[in-house]
Amino acid sequence: MSISRLRGGRLYDPANGIDGEVRDLYIRDGRIVAPPADGAVDVDYDAQGMIVMAGGIDLHSHIGGGKTNLSRLLLPEDHRDDAPRDASYEAVQDEQGRYLRMPSCGICTPGTLATGYRYAEMGYTAAFEPAMIASNARHAHLEMGDTPIIDHGAYVMLGNDELFLQMLAAKDDFERLRDYVGWTMHASRALGVKVVNPGGISAFKFNQRSLDVDEAHAHYGITPRDVLRTLTRALTELRVPHPLHVHASNLGVPGNIDSTIATMDAADGLPIHLTHIQFHSYGTEGPRKFSSGARAIAEAANARPNVSIDVGQIIFGQTVTASGDTMMQFKNAPLARPHKWIVGDIECDAGCGVVPFRYREQSYVNALQWIIGLEIFLLVNDPWRVSMTTDHPNGGPFTSYPHLIRLLMDKPFRDAQLDRLHPEAKVASALQELKREYSLYEIAIVTRAGPARLLGLKDRGHLGPGAAADIAVYPDDADRERMFTSPAYVFKDGQLVARDGNLVSTPTGGIHFVSPDFDRSIETTLRQYSEANLATNFAHAAISDDEICACCRGGRLLPVACFARA
Repeated sequence: MSISRLRGGRLYDPANGIDGEVRDLYIRDGRIVAPPADGAVDVDYDAQGMIVMAGGIDLHSHIGGGKTNLSRLLLPEDHRDDAPRDASYEAVQDEQGRYLRMPSCGICTPGTLATGYRYAEMGYTAAFEPAMIASNARHAHLEMGDTPIIDHGAYVMLGNDELFLQMLAAKDDFERLRDYVGWTMHASRALGVKVVNPGGISAFKFNQRSLDVDEAHAHYGITPRDVLRTLTRALTELRVPHPLHVHASNLGVPGNIDSTIATMDAADGLPIHLTHIQFHSYGTEGPRKFSSGARAIAEAANARPNVSIDVGQIIFGQTVTASGDTMMQFKNAPLARPHKWIVGDIECDAGCGVVPFRYREQSYVNALQWIIGLEIFLLVNDPWRVSMTTDHPNGGPFTSYPHLIRLLMDKPFRDAQLDRLHPEAKVASALQELKREYSLYEIAIVTRAGPARLLGLKDRGHLGPGAAADIAVYPDDADRERMFTSPAYVFKDGQLVARDGNLVSTPTGGIHFVSPDFDRSIETTLRQYSEANLATNFAHAAISDDEICACCRGGRLLPVACFARA
């Protein structure tokens, strides 16, 4: 088997404690390997003076499923107006072969091909759909499978589905609820479990317009805290690596910091991950009754080692918000820009709301949202418990990550951007006082090593022997945005897929999922419920190995091991 070498690069590999050391990397059969005993290599890549990291991992990005397609359909102008990067469409020749180009496919919610291409062009090699509806899992997997190059996976939505709420309200045995969670993950080939506005999507159907953490559901009588406790305990007993992925109550509501901290505590010390936490970090101070709660949220996260977060940073400009939180999206519909929106539900399983939105620098609220996200990044002490996200496309497109990296690494640049915003937002902010600048080592944690650890991906997010050869090599540029936009080399499983920010090949990515143990007798209850209430045939509910492989266009199955029993 041939051996490739990346020669003389400066490695940032936090999982192995490597902070800017100059080392050679060797690749054989899609894996990083120890140096060959005889020193012989077949292909040599010069990485001298360059920055070498593992491939980027986006643990929360809406890239597959019904709401993603609805988002594309709702903004056809986004696709029409997306000018191609190379207007000539001419293929460029070099010693590595043809660079690949593609026509317009949108910025806010790119098509499947553009999504894979643009991630790879930035040095990202995996992205995970955070809100897969169980009854629509095949569609989500088909869309992710149509996304080239990058590995993928999804978190299945629970906590608003009728059967779960019925069992919880009836005080069914916890073990049966746990087995229902395990079966749902198995059947939908999920990597984790997501709960959106716990109980609130269901409560909206009974005309409740909000549901706080300890407020009773109008029909079932249960509270969001009941849902959170049950799901966190279930995933812990099922030994699923990724903690419960929580879209907390009261998204976007001024004063929601109290419910966000209450959500952290509802886990009773068990692992819990709060997603797009920027949208859940709002106070009510000041004349506008809208203020930053970033310090309180950061202090709460710092004090609770069981809590991890991703930020959901907003980026100014046009986007489209796509969420399972129908309660909040219905409330946000009057804010739609342009004025059109969609709210839907599937099989009483979960729902979605799609609302276009434009974040504006001169809007006090939008400016403060931008500030709050950055404050959280800079105030949370442990980068291993913070992941970089924009909640694509809700806060902004994932293609803005290089810009966000520069904001975190370059305080003068950050301050210059702050000076452009609504003046009252700047006055209400502590951002200018924060001196912290992220290092390359910390960037490697929040974009690579940290997400891999949170997802249980033991052979991803690092550069040690045995790891998948998912590697990004960046020219060392003082302009970090330019640097992270255009890597010199990107390798996926040892294959060169991009050079100087341009694609050279488009392999098929694999799918990460877990297969927790559960008591299959729960299928009796599931079959009875399905036959009485659902349009689908229960015999076809579970996705087989052969089918998931077909959904992913023959991509490799990448099962993630559950934690060993204590």
